[in-house]
Amino acid sequence: MQTLNGIIIKSTGGFYYVEAAERIYECKARGIFRKKNNSPKVGDRVKITVPDDGYCSVDEIEKRKNELRRPPLANIDMLVIVVSTVDPSPNYLVIDKMTAAAVDNDIEPVVVVSKSDLASADELVGTYRRAGILSFAYSSEEPASADEIRSLLSGKIAAFTGNSGVGKSTLLNTLYPELALETGEISGKLGRGRHTTRTVELFKVGGGYIADTPGFSTVDLERYNMIDKDNIKFCFPEFKELLTSCQFTSCSHTCEKGCAILEAVKDGRIPESRHQSYVAMYNEVKDIKEWQKR
Repeated sequence: MQTLNGIIIKSTGGFYYVEAAERIYECKARGIFRKKNNSPKVGDRVKITVPDDGYCSVDEIEKRKNELRRPPLANIDMLVIVVSTVDPSPNYLVIDKMTAAAVDNDIEPVVVVSKSDLASADELVGTYRRAGILSFAYSSEEPASADEIRSLLSGKIAAFTGNSGVGKSTLLNTLYPELALETGEISGKLGRGRHTTRTVELFKVGGGYIADTPGFSTVDLERYNMIDKDNIKFCFPEFKELLTSCQFTSCSHTCEKGCAILEAVKDGRIPESRHQSYVAMYNEVKDIKEWQKR
């Protein structure tokens, strides 16, 4: 019998597949986790026991730096939000909800604007760079445009999300040809049908991991990882230095006189689209009670 440290790369049917000591071990979790309502998640750093015979067991979960309820993932370094310049056209509110949810969960958001060969990505990229969010233009016609993104992801655990048709699989195939993803679906790697399962898995590439999260959407983040109205302002990095400059300490930064953020929007220091998204998100949750979030 031996004890090893590893990372959970897949969870399905009550079994956890742990990468440890350059091998994959099929494990069962100890019952104590269920009793504490703290089941292991893909991405967890864990300690396992490998017996001479019988099932390996997940004995201990290291402290998580972050976690999502749905998709069930832990210890994510980056959320790569893929949007396209056209077909489909970008939706700023959807992008901003994704970036805010990432920041709220201590995950670094990265915006990748695809199809820059079909229309200019300058406005989108500029908007998010001004907000302090990493943003890149990508074109399948110029594979070299993915080099900076690949370098950024090295050694990280990253989840990718984006609407159908934005070119997410094309980007991933350019970044990591070894994945050999089928067009339109990360889960083609597993031979699964489109969105027929919500099994999450990590693939080891480029010195890090890419999370396969079938069906991962804004709806998941909104419903299962809801941001409290008092925290939304902290999820917009460009607001940070202005939050203490408002005339009233109770300022909601939506319409108040003497609001430093509204002044920054007026002066062009904060993009109007970003503030519009903030107001929409604030209004969506301002009257929601704690019990409604469960």
